[in-house]
Amino acid sequence: MKENALKLKNLLTTPKKIVITTHRGPDGDAMGSSLGLMHLLKQFRHNVHVITPNSYADFLHWMPGNEDVIVFEDNEEEANQITENADLIFLLDFSHISRIADFADTVSNSNATKILIDHHQDPDKEIADIIFSDTTACSTAKLLYEVIDAMDLTNHINKEIAECLYVGIMTDTGSFKYASTTAKTHHIVAELIAAGAENTKIHDLIYDNSSANRMKLLGYCLNKKLLLYQENNSAVISLTAEELEQFNFKKGDTEGVVNYALAIKGIVFAVFIAEKDGMVKLSLRSKGNFKVNEIANKYFSGGGHMNASGGISEVSVNDTIKIVEKIIIDNKIELNNQNN
Repeated sequence: MKENALKLKNLLTTPKKIVITTHRGPDGDAMGSSLGLMHLLKQFRHNVHVITPNSYADFLHWMPGNEDVIVFEDNEEEANQITENADLIFLLDFSHISRIADFADTVSNSNATKILIDHHQDPDKEIADIIFSDTTACSTAKLLYEVIDAMDLTNHINKEIAECLYVGIMTDTGSFKYASTTAKTHHIVAELIAAGAENTKIHDLIYDNSSANRMKLLGYCLNKKLLLYQENNSAVISLTAEELEQFNFKKGDTEGVVNYALAIKGIVFAVFIAEKDGMVKLSLRSKGNFKVNEIANKYFSGGGHMNASGGISEVSVNDTIKIVEKIIIDNKIELNNQNN
């Protein structure tokens, strides 16, 4: 950490043209760490652009700096030109270049020095020139705070940076309930609140700011689309594109649905399947030592964390459910042992 932090600090001693990017379908940690870093770097007269591969949930749009974000899918020419001219590119909250989708070629072909800051499993060692990787970290935002601390720059964390980093840590720890939440996590959060992060306001804007359609969709998922496999401690919720359209779906409306399935007593493996953007996407969650990242990688070209991962299916929603049902049966002994 210290050695790489010194290298990074030396790179930042003179104004640079900097791009910050994150994974496709950015979540709270991706946007929180990206915008937080943007605000920090701008204090040192760097020319900074945050470029996301695609758009993200409306409930993240209140974050300071959101109005300056460039969405690659909507502004390819501008994003490519900025990236081609960059001196430094920060890669935040992803461990493989494929996670930035169509933006990957532009980033890979750039001559800029690349810096990875990430907490996911199995980082690609060739992805960047300087790598900050900690798979035990609860979030990339927490790891970014530690990088800032190692560069002796925490005195530059203002209200804007604090609120962005708070969003990243809060969302990726499930509001501080996951096992990755440590005493140090709480110490860092305390420092962010002291720096101006309004924790109650942030929680309300992220979790208590849903549209009526989103709440109706959640009700439909739980009342009509929940499949329980209680003999194997598992649950599945699925939605087709047509069902999403019935509720005027907007990006972010299904965020967290899988956690409701996992919240059922006795359930240790939950899967949410949804047909979006012409693809069938999966969110996998688990409790205990049941490793959904291995399942995501083996069956759905995905990955992530041991208890929270995602992937993509090449078949229909109904056929994907059948694959998941077979996975449940094949793993029934391990699934049943999780509650023993």
